Amino acid sequence: MENSTTIQAANEPAEAGRSLWGDAWIRLRHNRAAMGGCAILAIIVLLCFIIPFFPFLPDPAAQSLPNKNAGPSMSHWMGTDHLGRDLFSRILHGGRISILVGLITTLVSLTIGVSVGAIAGYAGGRVDALLMRTVDVLYSLPFLVIVILFSALAKGYTNDFTEWVVSLTGINQDAIAPFTSLIPLFIAIGALSWLNISRIVRASVQDIASREFVEAARSLGLSHGRILFRHIVPNAIGPIVVYATLTIPSVMLFEATLSFLGMGVQPPYSSWGILIKDGADRMLSNSALLVFPSIFFILTLLSLNFLGDGLRDALDPKSAKS
Repeated sequence: MENSTTIQAANEPAEAGRSLWGDAWIRLRHNRAAMGGCAILAIIVLLCFIIPFFPFLPDPAAQSLPNKNAGPSMSHWMGTDHLGRDLFSRILHGGRISILVGLITTLVSLTIGVSVGAIAGYAGGRVDALLMRTVDVLYSLPFLVIVILFSALAKGYTNDFTEWVVSLTGINQDAIAPFTSLIPLFIAIGALSWLNISRIVRASVQDIASREFVEAARSLGLSHGRILFRHIVPNAIGPIVVYATLTIPSVMLFEATLSFLGMGVQPPYSSWGILIKDGADRMLSNSALLVFPSIFFILTLLSLNFLGDGLRDALDPKSAKS
C-alpha cells in the first residue's frame, strides 16, 4: 500500500513554482484598499491623458467673461472660473502636467538615490563615508534657491529644445511647450530630492548584505554589480516603493510653489497645484474652484498611499515566507 502511494505521488506532475513577483501579485490582489487605490488611480490617469483628446471637451484656455463663475451645467460639468474657462477641462489638462511632474522627477530621484544608497551600503568603508558626507553637504544647501536658479539658467535651452522637437515631430508647439518647458524642473527637483531615499536604501542594503543568500552568491563568484542590483536591491523594493508613492504628491506640491513664484508652469497652462491655489484665493466667490481640483488631488494622493502600502506588504520578503 505504501509503495503504491509512493508511485502515485511520483507520477503526479510537480506544482509549478511562482516567482517573487507572482507571489506579490497574488497578495496584492487580496488587498482591497490597494486594488481600490489602483483602480481610482487608473481612472484618473485615463481621464487626464485620454479625455482631453476628444473634441467635446472645451478648450481650457478659451475665455468667456459673460459665463464667468458659472455653476455646473451640461455644457460646463464643473462650472467655469473667474475668466469663464471650463473648470473640468482645466483640471484634466492640469492633471497631465502634475502627474508627469510627479512621475518623471520621482523617477530621476529614485535612479540617483537608489544607486548611491545601494553602493554606499554594499561597499562600506571609505566609499560609504565619502557618499554619505556628500549627502550631508547637499542637505545643507538651499534646495528651493538651487532649483529656481537652475530653472532660470536652463530656460533659454528649453526654448531651443522645444523648437527642435516641433521641427522633428511636427507637433503643434502649443501642445508640446507645456511639457518641454518643465524639463529643467524635472531635472532640478529629481537631481536634488534623492537624499532621503539614498539613506533609506543604504540602511536596507546593509541589512540584506549580511544574509546567507548574499554569501552564497559571493561563493558562486558572481560580480559585485550583479549581487547588488540583481539580488540585494530587489529585496529592498518595499521601502523604495513606499517612498516613491509619498514623493509623487510632495513633488506636485513643490511644483505648485515654483509655479506661484513664476518658475514652473506658466499661464495659460495650469496644474492641479495652481488650480488649488487659485481656488483658495477665490474660495468665497466661487468655492467650486477649490473643491473640484482638491478632490482630484486628494484622490490621487490617497490612491498612491494605499497602493504603496499594498505593494510594501506584497513585496515584503517576510510575508513571502508566511
